[in-house]
Amino acid sequence: MNVLLPTEFLTRPIAHRALHDASDGRPENSRGAVNAALAHGYGIEIDVQLTSDGRAAVFHDHSLERMTGREGLVRERSMPELASISLGNSNETIPDLVEVLGLVAGRVPLLIEIKDRDGTLGPGVGPLEGAVARALAGYDGPAAVMSFNPHSVAAMQTLAPGVPRGLVTCAFRETEWPMSQARRTELAEIPDYGRVSAAFISHDIRDLERPRVLELGQLGASILCWTVRSAEEEHRARVVAANVTFEGYLPDFADRSQLRS
Repeated sequence: MNVLLPTEFLTRPIAHRALHDASDGRPENSRGAVNAALAHGYGIEIDVQLTSDGRAAVFHDHSLERMTGREGLVRERSMPELASISLGNSNETIPDLVEVLGLVAGRVPLLIEIKDRDGTLGPGVGPLEGAVARALAGYDGPAAVMSFNPHSVAAMQTLAPGVPRGLVTCAFRETEWPMSQARRTELAEIPDYGRVSAAFISHDIRDLERPRVLELGQLGASILCWTVRSAEEEHRARVVAANVTFEGYLPDFADRSQLRS
């Protein structure tokens, strides 16, 4: 069953990894970045990774190194361990999904990207999807889930059937995806959209004119795109996309007065 994407996801620009600015002490996917997005009335996109104790940590990379300077993988640490690790040179630490849901509290749309376990988009899914479904149970507000991995999106169809689902999509360039050319070519044409009962795609801005993207839009799919980094890019993207996931600038939008209190 397709669950439609709430209209809030199409009317409020979505802050990529929340409204982050490391120079201002707001690293990506941090509480400060979430609160900044809320203050501006933007939608919020975050990433989740599985912890060693089966929870969903709000963190983009598999490895801790880029964002924390620590060695090792997120999945090798428990959530209490991760919650004690500083993000960059800020006062922020790694939050979990339950805490971020509490911060957002339904005030703006929240788009949750479920990260792939190993970068190959294979069928080894379940624990992270289960953690996301448990966190979302009873959440009162516009929320949606998405993943590059169609197996992950299919799992969410079973685990959280009432939550809108989407696929994160792109051209699957050889330099970015360690898989066979045949598999990359297949995925680039978004073959799983119907199978996983998706309501939307979030597509790479560099590839928005792909005929399959235009076809899905004509068939009723909501088209989002990532990652827009200027007003000029946003203008070009909106020729195809209903909404943008952005960073590095502050998009304008018309419905700030509708911010939930």
